[in-house]
Order: sequence, then C-alpha cells, then structure tokens
Amino acid sequence: MKKVTYRNAGVDVEKGDAFVQAIKPIVESTFRPEVLTKIGGFAGCVSLNLERYKKPILVSSTDGVGTKLKVAFRMDRHDTVGIDLVAMCANDIIVSGAKPLFLLDYFATSKLDTEKSMKVVSGIVKGCIEAECSLIGGETAEMPGFYKAGEYDLAGFVVGIVEDSQFIDGSNVTVGDKLIGIASSGLHSNGYSLVRKLLLDRHQMALEKRVEEIGGILGEELLRPTRIYVKTILNLTRDFHIGGIAHITGGGITGNLPRIIPKGCKAIVHRGSWSIHPIFSFLKEKGKISEEEMLRTFNNGIGMILIVRPKEVEDILDRLNSLGEKSYIIGEVEKTEREQETIAFI
Repeated sequence: MKKVTYRNAGVDVEKGDAFVQAIKPIVESTFRPEVLTKIGGFAGCVSLNLERYKKPILVSSTDGVGTKLKVAFRMDRHDTVGIDLVAMCANDIIVSGAKPLFLLDYFATSKLDTEKSMKVVSGIVKGCIEAECSLIGGETAEMPGFYKAGEYDLAGFVVGIVEDSQFIDGSNVTVGDKLIGIASSGLHSNGYSLVRKLLLDRHQMALEKRVEEIGGILGEELLRPTRIYVKTILNLTRDFHIGGIAHITGGGITGNLPRIIPKGCKAIVHRGSWSIHPIFSFLKEKGKISEEEMLRTFNNGIGMILIVRPKEVEDILDRLNSLGEKSYIIGEVEKTEREQETIAFI
C-alpha cells in the first residue's frame, strides 16, 4: 500500500514555502518604516509612532473581492483582483479619515499555481503602494477538494489610524450641507452576481468580445480595478472640513449614504447630476433593470460621496479636479421629521 503523505493528499508544503520566498521582495517593497518584521514569520508587527498623535484611534475593516473573481477565472487574468482587494478594504477606512497602516491578505486555493498566485500578489502590492499601506503578511492555503481546480478566494484585513479630533463619522453633518460625488472607475467590486447572471448566463455573452455600447472588451471592462481614494481623501481632510464620507459599495447610494446621515436629516440626491459610465446604462438596458434596483445594487458612477459645508464646495471641487478626480455636486442635506426617511432621489 502506498504511503500517505500530505503532498499526495494535495498539499505541497515545500511549494508553499518556496512561494513565500518568491514573493518576499515585492511584498517588502510596500513596507513603511514602522514595519518591524520580515515576511515569513508567525505574525506581522508594526510600531505605532504615537508622538504625532494626541488621542489616536485605530480603524479597521475586512473585505473580499466577491464573485468578480469568477470573471478573472474565465478570463484567466489575475493581476487586477489584488488591487480590488486593497481598494475595498482601504476605501472603507478612509471614510473615517484614517490613514491605512497595514494590510493582511488571505489567499486560498485548491492547488497552488505559483505563476497565477504571483500575479494575484503583485496586484495586492500595487494596490498597497497606491494606498500607501504596508502588506505585512497573510495566509496562503492549499485546500484540495474545497475549491474547484484553478479557482481561489481572496480576502483582506486593513488597519489604519486617525487623530480623534480628525475622526469623521457623520455626526457633524447638518442641514444645508452639500453632497459631492467622486466618480468611480466602473463597477468596482459589487453587483457581480447580478452582472454574471445577466450577461454570462442569460445572454451568454463572450468576455473576449468587444461590446460597442461600452466601447471596449467586455471582460476587460468587468475586470477594471476598483478606484483607491486614499490619497485623494487624505489630501482633502488636511485642508477642508468634511462632515461625512460614504463609500458607495455593496448596496449602492441607496444603502450606503444613509449610514452617515444623522437623525433629523435627509440626503437629497439629484438624479442626472453626474455622468454615468456606459457599463451601467448597458446593464440597465440589457436586463431591463429598474432605476431603484440600479441604485441599490451598483455605484452607478459614484465611488465616494462627501458631505461638506456650502462655503467650501467650489474649493473642494477645484482641489478634486487638480488631483485628477471627476466630481459633481449631486445633492444636499435637508431637515426631516420622519426618522426612517434618510435619503430621497429627485
């Protein structure tokens, strides 16, 4: 009888160790001065330089890429989903005004494909550099029989820091404030279960084919990386008073903007006040999706919403333009007597 080993059970420990050694140089390129450990230890350690903070707050978030990965599998393109991972985590903490410090990733697959996995990690590294965040470690797990051959899952966890006096939670939002929308790069990483069901299952569309309505290759559009807003938001919070920031992720504007609207206030969003990327119009028409369903599923061209004082609106728009961001005045905050009514589209 053949001897049973971990390797012939489907887990190659030596290959995993070699992979960790292979990614060390690119991962360590993300290290900030505060990182104390090298890749390969049991834990990642970061020193908190608290001299510049009087009352620091640590802010954390965890997320994944979701079923957008299914598109990556079908396209056999794996160099962008890591950017999505960093974006989905970092964008969630930047809304609090927190500067990302470090990220840990979790990569699990049925059988480790070194070349494919390197591409995934290279995307994470690229995202971390864009977010000025250190990738201090993670977990690479081979799980034979758990995932389909050639597939993997990807998740992450980020920690950031912000001074208490600069913490943003929406509590300073007040009646008369204006809503500024910052453009998204496309679908980002939400709504892909609907996208795949509509375009790939129902309409059997080929990811490799050009679609005139969106002006490009379908698969490339669906894999367009999520925009990382860290540098932009930190630039703004340095000089302007931002009452609240909403990351328009899963749930769209409908589900995310109310999360930062205080009691007694209602966000009024003006339909048609911003440019909508062709992919959203294409999806809406192709699936005969209602306006309400679009607004609670996709970002519809707005990746972040800032709530600001009226007197700073023009200066903020000028700053966003100088930073290369497309931005729009998309609404305002009004008073409401109905506690459950925190958002309205007009």
